[in-house]
Amino acid sequence: MRKAFISPSKYVQGENELLNLGYYVSTFGKSALLIAHPADVARVKDKLDSTTEKYNVTFVESGFMGECSRQEVSRLQEIATANGCDCIVGLGGGKAIDAAKCVAQGEALIICPTIAATDAPTSHSAVLYTPEGSFDDYAYFKQSPSVVLVDTTVIANAPTRFLVSGMGDALSTYFEARATSRSYSRVNAGLPNGVREGQCAPAVGTNAAMALATLCYEMLLKDGAKAKAACDENQVTQALENIVETNILLSGLGFESGGLAAAHAIHDGLTILEGTHHYYHGEKVAFGTIAQLVLENASTEELHQVLDFCLTVGLPVCLADIGVDHISPEEMMEVAAKACIEEESIHAMPFPITVEQVAAAIAAADRIGSQYKAEVK
Repeated sequence: MRKAFISPSKYVQGENELLNLGYYVSTFGKSALLIAHPADVARVKDKLDSTTEKYNVTFVESGFMGECSRQEVSRLQEIATANGCDCIVGLGGGKAIDAAKCVAQGEALIICPTIAATDAPTSHSAVLYTPEGSFDDYAYFKQSPSVVLVDTTVIANAPTRFLVSGMGDALSTYFEARATSRSYSRVNAGLPNGVREGQCAPAVGTNAAMALATLCYEMLLKDGAKAKAACDENQVTQALENIVETNILLSGLGFESGGLAAAHAIHDGLTILEGTHHYYHGEKVAFGTIAQLVLENASTEELHQVLDFCLTVGLPVCLADIGVDHISPEEMMEVAAKACIEEESIHAMPFPITVEQVAAAIAAADRIGSQYKAEVK
């Protein structure tokens, strides 16, 4: 059986770590194309100026138009070529990071997340959108970023909701990896998009990936609430350091090398409901995780443990928590149908999936979450 595991070449995390960014740029050359929203650059300008002077490197500021679109990627690539940039730095949130991945094409790439809202920074994939913000396609590259540099001081000073959303994304990691392992389904670390059938056999996850996914869940339960409290006060504590590592590294390696299953597919289905558009990816994934547990008939003890965690840190446990106060039976079936399209990760579950089953699981998860929330209050 073929197995695969993928990871960044280097992961570095700590307080004021952006002060060392110039060193990592210097390992590639003298200049870097900086892909970041102007507001993110402004947040860390003192650190960028300091590292530029200390390591004698140059950042070519390209700006970022806000969407990781084919047009924006082409514009950024032209700037990199015209300025002879030796490497690419993606700084900010998910879309700026994905744009940097697309420009670098798997070469000389440094990722500097300024929030810990998702596990995207470590992966070798990106999501492309149209200039208007609609989904376009997925892009996969030959390797993960060369360096992932995480400044926990910057993350501690970002809104706490981002950190909590990252915990929601990380919450699904163990349960999706467990399901994928039981079904021997392929993982993203194995066969990327664009490889024709027969060129390379798909791969399943490794024991290492499953161990990281398990640790991801354990760390959330241990330090999630304490990390949230620290972030509320804009303070870096050991608990916050642990949860930043959990959200970005453990969840990133866990999802890409351990696999995705129902939680993320149900998230994708929920996006057709207008009410969910104001909620972050990880917030919707948290509810998707509860729905996955209902779908697989997880034990009451495990389900209550997840619900308790979500309520403690402020993650959604029912549809109303993600902006859906009412959903018709027809809309529920539409959500389930989108979650069950052929290419969705829900088919990594270790049993046959039907649209009706998924609709029932979402409805039941909503009822269970609502009732549990009322009882706890």
